Amino acid sequence: PCLGPQPSVSNSEGDLLFLLDSSGSVSYYEFSRVKEFMWDLVQPFTFGPKDVQAGIIHISTTPTMEFPFDRYHSSGSLQQAIRDTQQLMGDTNTGKALSYAKEKLFSGEAGARPDVPKVLVWVTDGFSTDDISEPMQLLKDMGVTVFIVSTGRGNYLELSAAASQPPEKHLHFVDVDDLTIITKELRDSILDVIQANRLHAVDISSSSFRLVWPKLLSQETGYYTLEYAPVDDLARKRTSQASGAQTSFTLSNLAPETTYEVALIPESNVHYFPPQTARVTTLAEEISPAQVFISESGPHSFHVSWAPTLDSVVSYQVLYGPLPGNSVKLLEVGGEHNGTMVENLAANTTYLVTVTAIYRSGKERSLSAKACTQEEGSKVRHLRFEDMGPTTLKASWDSADGKVLGYRVRCRRQTGPSSIISVSPQVHSVLLTDLPAGTTNKVCVKPMYKNQAGKGLCRMVHMQPGELGFKVQSWG
Repeated sequence: PCLGPQPSVSNSEGDLLFLLDSSGSVSYYEFSRVKEFMWDLVQPFTFGPKDVQAGIIHISTTPTMEFPFDRYHSSGSLQQAIRDTQQLMGDTNTGKALSYAKEKLFSGEAGARPDVPKVLVWVTDGFSTDDISEPMQLLKDMGVTVFIVSTGRGNYLELSAAASQPPEKHLHFVDVDDLTIITKELRDSILDVIQANRLHAVDISSSSFRLVWPKLLSQETGYYTLEYAPVDDLARKRTSQASGAQTSFTLSNLAPETTYEVALIPESNVHYFPPQTARVTTLAEEISPAQVFISESGPHSFHVSWAPTLDSVVSYQVLYGPLPGNSVKLLEVGGEHNGTMVENLAANTTYLVTVTAIYRSGKERSLSAKACTQEEGSKVRHLRFEDMGPTTLKASWDSADGKVLGYRVRCRRQTGPSSIISVSPQVHSVLLTDLPAGTTNKVCVKPMYKNQAGKGLCRMVHMQPGELGFKVQSWG
């Protein structure tokens, strides 16, 4: 398995049976990849007599139980048992294995529990040498939810009929090398089944989580009491109430990275319902800023932004100053914003920008980034033209301000192709040819700087026919 540790999944209760194709139609490589898939699928679950239990049946000539539900009560021991599972070879008698599962595994003698959800995960290359339809239906009639993972080209109609409905949620076709693609989706689908009858938490953050439970009461028959406290300080127990019509409740203002013991107590005036308990661990506190971005840089300004924006942040302070140097300025930004424009800066200068988040708790966190303003672009001045022949002009201009790296001269001809001429910063004139009499042409000169181009100066030039020369119109 190469996905790394998964977040722990608790507050679940169910009997999970793997129907493992151990026949000779499966190669040793395929069998090992399926074991890795099973190992990764169960990795986050909590196992035990009040949590998830798992078992394995081999599909072969004769069905064989690898281990019953009540054998392993820890994730580590179960994963090692999956690793140690050996292929049996033989025929693919899936129907026999399904009947065996009904009689032996989903019975009390193999540790199955009568009042918890039951899930069957059948991993197959898509073929069976005996009939599966009747024994599969008997399992579904018992309330078993059937998921099928086909790594071959099995009959879609047969497999979709065998899986629980709807097949798009319970049937997966995937190459054996791509099993990891469906791991999370299948695990979440299994969780939907085994958490349906239990109090469990969703939408977990660093300071809150939402509790969800099955509908036990109604508005008229009672209400729920919720008790919760950190497991290492149960004396700090807090209590909330929810109406009998509710099936969820959000607990907030919690401590980050803390495990809470939660109890749901149905207060019914009709029936007695036992309390349901769960343990939920909040996430590590998010920090802001975790990233600082510089954008929209110009000669005298740039935009600074950051992420993430958190409800726990009251405001941000943006300190900025040129490097090197000791002079700094401060901008105050509200905690609901994630950026601001920094203006009135010097051109072609490197600045150190530090964004500090001020939390409601009084804590502060800072992150810095460097930002560079661009060189200040300058416009060329006094673009002039000189007649050099019937179809030729000389364009000349005065130098632009600043550290110019060169000039770019563009000539858009009324007839014929446009041209671009680049010259060094010491050159302030070029010859423009192929300008026929009677045409109007556009000439632009633009200074080039290290980080950007300056502003261009353009003129429209009309070539008069005969002895009349040319006319120049100012433009731009």
